[in-house]
Amino acid sequence: MLSSSLSYLQTLPPIPNSATPNQRRSPLPPEHVSTDGVRPRTLRIACAGRGSKAARPATDDYYATLKALNSKGRFPRKSLGQHYMLNSEINDQLAGAAGVGEGDVVLEIGPGTGSLTNVLLNSGAFVLAVEKDKHMATLVSERFSSTGKLKVLTEDIVKCHVRSHILSLFESIVEMDPETKKAKVVANIPFNISTDVIKLLLPMGDIFSEVVLLLQDETALRLVESSLRTSEYRPINIFVNFYSDPEYKFKVPRTNFFPQPNVDAAVVSFKLKQPTEYPEVSSRKSFFSMVNSAFNEKRKMLRKSLQHICTSLEIEEALRSIGLLPTSRPEELTLDDFVKLHKLIVKE
Repeated sequence: MLSSSLSYLQTLPPIPNSATPNQRRSPLPPEHVSTDGVRPRTLRIACAGRGSKAARPATDDYYATLKALNSKGRFPRKSLGQHYMLNSEINDQLAGAAGVGEGDVVLEIGPGTGSLTNVLLNSGAFVLAVEKDKHMATLVSERFSSTGKLKVLTEDIVKCHVRSHILSLFESIVEMDPETKKAKVVANIPFNISTDVIKLLLPMGDIFSEVVLLLQDETALRLVESSLRTSEYRPINIFVNFYSDPEYKFKVPRTNFFPQPNVDAAVVSFKLKQPTEYPEVSSRKSFFSMVNSAFNEKRKMLRKSLQHICTSLEIEEALRSIGLLPTSRPEELTLDDFVKLHKLIVKE
């Protein structure tokens, strides 16, 4: 039986006997993940209580993550898409990709146990963290309560009034230069809300300079590298390039997460355009409505899928005038082509 100086914690995946608490671990050990559908063996993890001489982990690694989860009696929730980063070096690279430095204002989405939050605060940033899980919101608030540079909102990011919260934070930071007030977004977000988050944040070039997200690798590649005339070319590509200049930064193997997802991840940087840099369209709403209509019937020619806007003959003439075939399909048009077509066929 364990001594009374040890406190029992919730059941979580086992730690290999050969590892020591102070080791920095990057990937999650293979034995923690069941690849054949069989639930892995578990044991109770104990952490040092008062009077123990055991050292605390120096970084937010595997041990620190499990300890933090145990402290609130939490398990990763599939419904919230929770996968916790176990490699502190990835968090350093994520913050580095955004060039986070002293005095920056950073929006973090889903801070979890606070491993990325720790890196952002150590970089000298003011952090606004939005966490849907109230237990994790409490955990990260308590962990960094003494910094004076963290505000935690217990909200769903896709329903959150991001703009008003960021502007309020700007006003509270007296040392900020009013002429250069811009925030950054740095986040390891649940894969299942990536499209919603991108659609929410990319049009905010007036308050954010850059959005750096850790996404599913397949999604990252599709957003940044999808080519014309491929099945991966979609309306979201038009949206992303309308509002930003995206760049694929680096791949993050799935073994760096707990629990391990079924796919690898990647970091993507979106350099946001200023509103004055957006392509000139009479109405962004009608422009994206046209683009979505075009792709809703992707296999059809535009002269068919857009004939609710004007006649097929007018669409054919508009396509010819911008140097395209009258039989063109949506996957054959660039952002610039769609902008030109919108000017010709949509009458406000």
